[in-house]
Amino acid sequence: MMPTLQTQGHPAFDPMSPPEAGAALLAQARALQRAAQSGTTQPLLKGKNLGLLCETADAADAVLFQRAAAELGAHVSHIRPSLSEASTAHEVAHTARMLGRLYDAVECQGMPPALVTRMGEAAGVPVYGGIATAGHPTARLAEQLEGGLRADDNRRFVLQAFLLSTLA
Repeated sequence: MMPTLQTQGHPAFDPMSPPEAGAALLAQARALQRAAQSGTTQPLLKGKNLGLLCETADAADAVLFQRAAAELGAHVSHIRPSLSEASTAHEVAHTARMLGRLYDAVECQGMPPALVTRMGEAAGVPVYGGIATAGHPTARLAEQLEGGLRADDNRRFVLQAFLLSTLA
């Protein structure tokens, strides 16, 4: 069974049903997996700057996001979040707009979903809600990849497929 992916705000997925989006991600992840195994990975996100909002850059999920993006040529900057659910609408919108000017996309880890949604409404760029975390539907998609690789490797390929589909 294909997990449901939230696709709102990601133009590459908007015309697709959630099962179609999941199947497309798996197909792309398999292609990335084959490229990595043959040593032909391309820097498809070269020139892209991504922001990573999380408390610690050395947490496993943060490292996974950084590695997945860097292997595709993107630059990732770690940003400590200063917003909370108690932040005013003006603070959230102002911060989101600034991040949208600096980055091509922003990954938010460990932040309340409502706050991530508010940021996504104002940023003008994709704002992801923990796409590299174990609880995100991308992690369940990774379980469907074959090839005998470690779970983290499969998660990385699905994450890369997601990034490519929303940024390339």
